Amino acid sequence: TWDQTLGAHFHVHCVVAAGALASNGERWIEADPRFLFPVRALRTVFRGKFCAALAQAGATDAVPLPEGFAQLRNQLYAKEWVVYAKAPVADPAHVLDYVGRYTHRVAIANHRLLDVRDGWVRFAYRNRRQDNRVQTMTLDADEFIRRFLLHVLPRGFMRLRHYGFLANRHKAYTLRRCRELLGQPSEPAPRRAKSVVQWMQEVTGIDLTQCPHCGSR
Repeated sequence: TWDQTLGAHFHVHCVVAAGALASNGERWIEADPRFLFPVRALRTVFRGKFCAALAQAGATDAVPLPEGFAQLRNQLYAKEWVVYAKAPVADPAHVLDYVGRYTHRVAIANHRLLDVRDGWVRFAYRNRRQDNRVQTMTLDADEFIRRFLLHVLPRGFMRLRHYGFLANRHKAYTLRRCRELLGQPSEPAPRRAKSVVQWMQEVTGIDLTQCPHCGSR
């Protein structure tokens, strides 16, 4: 993802299910109602696994490592890594809204673009280090485009990937089995397609059948 000035800000968001399907498919395993894993433990585990995987990739020449990597790895281990866990989300609509921010948005919204002229772009951003104060930044067009294109994924990459019982390879079976074990209908009720009028009313609150001036239909 990106920061307010379009700089690269690489990190991973994980939405974890509140439980899991047993490996033999015979029971549903409920998670702790607060968090699936303790946050402090995750900091240590993520740091160890990342550094170990990087070292292994370098040993097999899968990733070219710089000279003095051992010293760099020691520096990585010496740092306290950050893992932040949000409170559990309430319902599927909340999950969809959260995930949608990272799959269907671009690096900058139109309303933040203030001026484009003579090869320069001026835009607004919130400075998080100064209490989210709105400030402006001006970049030459080449630098602005370079930053913007940092957020265009190469072919074959995905912004969102599903694992576990949501993995595409066996999702049809595992979701059906999860519903059975949780006492839910084996298949969700079919949804009727909404008309344009219904969709606009639900999403925007605008009634297309009513005149916005006189109120008549």
